[in-house]
Amino acid sequence: MSTGRATDARSATAAPGYRVYPVEVAGRQRLGPNFVRITFGGDSLREFGFGGDDQRIKLMLPAPGRTVADVPDGDGWYAAWQAMPEDTRPVLRTYTVRAFRPEAGELDVDFVLHGLENGHAGPASRWAATADRSGPVALVGPARPGTGRMWGVEWAPPATARRLLLAGDETAVPAMASIVEALPPDARGIVCVEVPADGDRQSWRLPEGVEVRWSVRGDAARPHGELLESAVRAALTELCGPGERAGTEHVDDVDIDGEGAILWEVPDAPTDQVDAAAGELYGWLAGEAGVIKRLRRLMVNDHGVPRHAVAFMGYWRNGRSQL
Repeated sequence: MSTGRATDARSATAAPGYRVYPVEVAGRQRLGPNFVRITFGGDSLREFGFGGDDQRIKLMLPAPGRTVADVPDGDGWYAAWQAMPEDTRPVLRTYTVRAFRPEAGELDVDFVLHGLENGHAGPASRWAATADRSGPVALVGPARPGTGRMWGVEWAPPATARRLLLAGDETAVPAMASIVEALPPDARGIVCVEVPADGDRQSWRLPEGVEVRWSVRGDAARPHGELLESAVRAALTELCGPGERAGTEHVDDVDIDGEGAILWEVPDAPTDQVDAAAGELYGWLAGEAGVIKRLRRLMVNDHGVPRHAVAFMGYWRNGRSQL
């Protein structure tokens, strides 16, 4: 089974430049109680460097009372953005490309309306909750098409992968949807998703051998990730057998609460080394950092999955507003 593009071909591609794409809101579609799809449009997007899979881009929102003209452009955009006074500096947040239509100059991003109910929503979630066709914003992405880490694409299963396990909360839904809809027809695996409400379930185009299992927190006072962890444990038992298997590797605890702490690791060794170590199961985990840390330990420590076969990304941390 071919699970994706070859890792060596991805890493051999020269790095693209990044640029600022001025855009406007061309459409808005409510996908569920906690999801909204914003379609961005603009002639500049016809030149957008699409990378596919779980490609990340930056959304720039002008500061209150400012315009998109304040957004720096050119090769030095990031240094210029950092140097801007705080009261004029645009908000910068990371999102996943859900779909790209170059012929129309349109790009879709699915937003989680995170924290609106308790006043803890970040600026991007607040903006997405009321975005309409009037306000110009900007996206930051590659200046030419390609694929791989340099395009913000983390999905890179090794050639040995015969079974896939993807797991994430609502913040990982757009990335997981993009990944599974791009899988080859002979792909096999399980996708575990935890969402806030039953209406947040989505219908994706899936290969016949891939199953999506939705867990819904609902109104019950369940800890974030509790249902996801149970679902992943059950999936691992099916894919690997009962837990407590002795593996050749062990992952230690990771500090995810210290200043500047980050939980993000994607296998990045040469293809032959990754393939030799990985085995047949490849895992992709994304969502709240504390939950993802536990899922990684579950895969590597309890079920003997080699760490080079597990990509994990802490998209956000409970108690910190970043969306």
